[in-house]
Amino acid sequence: MKFLDQVKVYVKSGAGGGGAVSFRREKFIEYGGPDGGDGGRGGDVWIEAVDGLNTLIDYRYQQHFKAGTGVHGMGRNRHGANGDDVVLKVPVGTEVLDEDKALIVDMDQPGQRHLLAKGGNGGFGNTHFKGPVNQAPRHANPGLDGEELAIWLRLKLIADVGIVGLPNAGKSTFLAAASAARPKIADYPFTTLAPNLGMVDLSLGERFILADIPGLIEGASEGAGIGTRFLGHVERTAVLIHLVDGTQEDVAGAWKTVRQELIAYGEGLEDKTEILALNKIDALSDEERKAKKKALEKASKAKVRLVSGVAKQGVTELLREAYALVREKKGEAAAQAASPEDWAP
Repeated sequence: MKFLDQVKVYVKSGAGGGGAVSFRREKFIEYGGPDGGDGGRGGDVWIEAVDGLNTLIDYRYQQHFKAGTGVHGMGRNRHGANGDDVVLKVPVGTEVLDEDKALIVDMDQPGQRHLLAKGGNGGFGNTHFKGPVNQAPRHANPGLDGEELAIWLRLKLIADVGIVGLPNAGKSTFLAAASAARPKIADYPFTTLAPNLGMVDLSLGERFILADIPGLIEGASEGAGIGTRFLGHVERTAVLIHLVDGTQEDVAGAWKTVRQELIAYGEGLEDKTEILALNKIDALSDEERKAKKKALEKASKAKVRLVSGVAKQGVTELLREAYALVREKKGEAAAQAASPEDWAP
């Protein structure tokens, strides 16, 4: 399935049906009163977050959605049928934005529903206008028009841990070693052209979702390369795993490049807990490992882990550290959400 994380769609709710102008026509009743029924209301347009989806590709082939029109009222006070609703099903983590890219709603919970466009009300039939002065009204209301709007759907995958790094840092290989995901892997930059998700199972009950995004290059925050477009997919993560290719000469420079792009992108990425790892250590001698680890620690002023996605060295230990941090972050978030200070009096 192809990956699509942003698309523009057009929605329109249904117009209400018109009220009916009708009079009783029965044997032996010469002057029957009004009996025009009301029109049915137009259908609504809803959006719903559902599990099992991780792309907006369906909306590439259909961008226009219109709910059903209400049926006109009929004689004998018969009410017109309501128009059918339309429900747009999107992956959990989809943001709905208006034409100016202002957030309308964040669909971040499975089963969450939001009303995008309300259907128009049906018109009153002439029965409603009967009174002591006018006992035979010959007019009824038309149905109200539905609402029409253009919206952007922007997907931000929901993962616990995100992998970042320069192109060819070994992110996809690490994801394959850590989970059952099978991303495209090759020995050239920009092998990954779209985010990949993998479920990491450490043991019974210890699992989390890991996301690999396309590599970042210098100037990505200004539009260079392809990585900046997908940084939104790690906005929701609790922890970042920053992989640095140990086979390149300037490991400190590689780390600085990615850090600068995270800072330039903003949205809190620069403040996320980061696990820094020197990757591809299977291709290094002991002396090279020590020298590059030291250089990276000096530049980052952080602990550096040694891993190899190909040889699966240090992978489990790093994943366990990431899982512990995810649990810690989720615990802090839950405690903050339940803080008595935030409760209404």
